[in-house]
Amino acid sequence: MRLADTLQFASGSLRGSPTRTLLMMLAMSIGVAAVVVLTALGEGARRYVVNQFSSLGTNLVIVLPGRTETAGIGPGLMSGQTPRDITLDDAQALLRSRAIKLVAPLTVGSATLSRGALNREVVVAGSTADLLEVRHMSIGMGRFLPAGDIHEGASVCVLGNQMKQELFGNEQAVGQWVRLGDRRFRVIGVLASQGESMGMRTDELVIVPVASAHQLFNTSSLFRILIEAKSRDYIEQAKHDAEEIMIQRHSGERDVTVITQDAVLATFDRILTTLTMAVGGIAAISLAVAGVLIMNVMLIAVAQRVKEIGLLKALGAPGKQIRMLFFAEAALLSTAGSVAGLVLGYAGSIVIGKIYPTLPVSPPWWAVLAACATALGTGILFSVWPARRAARLDPVAALAGR
Repeated sequence: MRLADTLQFASGSLRGSPTRTLLMMLAMSIGVAAVVVLTALGEGARRYVVNQFSSLGTNLVIVLPGRTETAGIGPGLMSGQTPRDITLDDAQALLRSRAIKLVAPLTVGSATLSRGALNREVVVAGSTADLLEVRHMSIGMGRFLPAGDIHEGASVCVLGNQMKQELFGNEQAVGQWVRLGDRRFRVIGVLASQGESMGMRTDELVIVPVASAHQLFNTSSLFRILIEAKSRDYIEQAKHDAEEIMIQRHSGERDVTVITQDAVLATFDRILTTLTMAVGGIAAISLAVAGVLIMNVMLIAVAQRVKEIGLLKALGAPGKQIRMLFFAEAALLSTAGSVAGLVLGYAGSIVIGKIYPTLPVSPPWWAVLAACATALGTGILFSVWPARRAARLDPVAALAGR
């Protein structure tokens, strides 16, 4: 028999038992759809994190208080010590490096923002004029924090877009006064709407000069220092210089952590790619279950088609040809199930994307290929036993129905 004859014969056998064929296709399609949907979620999470870190700015280096080891725990924390504070003077000292273009010290806290009878709890970020460029923010109206001595705390603030809408509505916000905690601040600008970045919604943010934030929160320490290197070629040099400057200022102690955006991005990328592969592998177990179903149904089919197999062998069909017929049936079932599973999987991914529009849900190409290949391989593998059993039937006994 030619390949076309084999496929035609196998498809005819499948059409002869539509219920059995439909059930086996359904089992295979569910397995493929599970792989596609779960890997799409994993890939969506990876892209979301990558996009969030990319929105922080380019050529970014971050200085954090406390030394973080490989295990993620600083040795000082193990002995009960608290990390040494980083200060505004530390931030200014970093500008001695020729590889560093801008430095934006950052203090974060929460306070009650109010205007008249309207009030709500907000996240307050204290920084300098350079934060706008380092974090790639944009101003919707007015201006950003004024440049000048970072130790001077002017009573001015910049509101996130949503904060402006909640307090002022369609009124002019720039030039008006609001209250943060027990202090009054004049609004000098409103940020353009930018959505969420690394868990912080800039639309709900209030930015004040870093010295004013220190007075508001009664502290002198910084949450972190954001550094922008002069170019991508200077990132490693900026990291090295920042570490050396901080060691010199902290009496030779390595009590800060300096990380680059690329390093953090690469770490999260590896973790989430591995997680995506893991959930895809777990989902692929359902394909093995579908393969067992195919094997069981085909074993039953062999018993039901004994006379048909006997007639083929009596007409001269060798055992190899009988095996090929069963392999062809399994391949057609797996292919049809894979196509149906891909349709279901992509449809599920689209629905999830509509429900969670911030998550860029999309199945990776390798997962789609792996799911289809696994489905095809599983179907053929689990058809080996039924095929061999059919090929070993005695034609005379088969025609006699024994």
